[in-house]
Amino acid sequence: MTISLRPHPTVAGSKVLAYGAARGDRTVPNEELVGPIDSSDEWIRQRTGIVTRRRASAEVGVADLAEQAGREAIEASGVDASQIDAIIVSTISFPYATPSLATLLGAKLGSPAAIAYDISAACAGFCYGIGQADALIRSGSARHVLVIGAEKLSDFVDPGDRSISFLLGDGAGAAVLGASDVPLVGPTVWGSDGENWSTIRMTGSLTDFRDGRTPWPTMEQDGRTVFRWAVWHTAERIRQMLSEAGLTVDDIDVFVPHQANMRIIDELAKQLKLSESVVVGRDIAETGNTSAASIPLATHRLIQEGAARSGDVLVQFGFGAGLAFAGQVLVLP
Repeated sequence: MTISLRPHPTVAGSKVLAYGAARGDRTVPNEELVGPIDSSDEWIRQRTGIVTRRRASAEVGVADLAEQAGREAIEASGVDASQIDAIIVSTISFPYATPSLATLLGAKLGSPAAIAYDISAACAGFCYGIGQADALIRSGSARHVLVIGAEKLSDFVDPGDRSISFLLGDGAGAAVLGASDVPLVGPTVWGSDGENWSTIRMTGSLTDFRDGRTPWPTMEQDGRTVFRWAVWHTAERIRQMLSEAGLTVDDIDVFVPHQANMRIIDELAKQLKLSESVVVGRDIAETGNTSAASIPLATHRLIQEGAARSGDVLVQFGFGAGLAFAGQVLVLP
């Protein structure tokens, strides 16, 4: 006997309803970090564009940052927390292997029965989450989805590391997505380059630390390799993303790449030949590199400052450890 199951109800597309943000409570200038790396404020500014970065105090955890950002996004969306059907959290710094941060946030935010899970895609993680939220909504599996990128990277910093320590900050950014009669989130272009898996890495595993073989694991990277990869591969993927959305570079109003390095941001804008009228996210200068949180934090700042407006076409693209990458074109709420 052939079995035929009833298909899920589907909708035309999804849209972003609102954003939320939370940054570490401490502002850390370059001067505070230069001693252990035998460097200077000028060296950090020239190499990265960072003037300050935001870091959280010891008593503020990544869950606190995620809750604050998620709560703001839900309140701004006009959706009751009980109507959030799914919570997706991208993080590489939640200090528990299990249970997930997403399930904890469901209880804290008033959505305890929601689909809830964490993903680990580092700097591409928020865009991974948006891609999954869009798919859940279009398939009829969820009506409203909360996506959060949250990191407390300062817990995994070696102050003497010259490759990445001075880049990293703490924060969380969130977005609520809902169903739309017309697609306002374009197709996700995503993937990975596993041959460069070790380019951005931890200095050891937790089992190595447990067994006394290594100190507490911290982050490090091959900076030149990451820079070259981002510059040579990312622009091509963004052009593909625009093509699949039926748009061109001339349609872009706002460009928010992962806030990895100001030189990478500038080079991508140059390669894409963006018009001078395009608003470019440069939150890294004051917030630092917050991995999964960087894109929503930069977007939230532009909206709050009035530089990005409702109806603008935004291109977002994340890339980082893995090397994982993902991005979308979307219309701002």
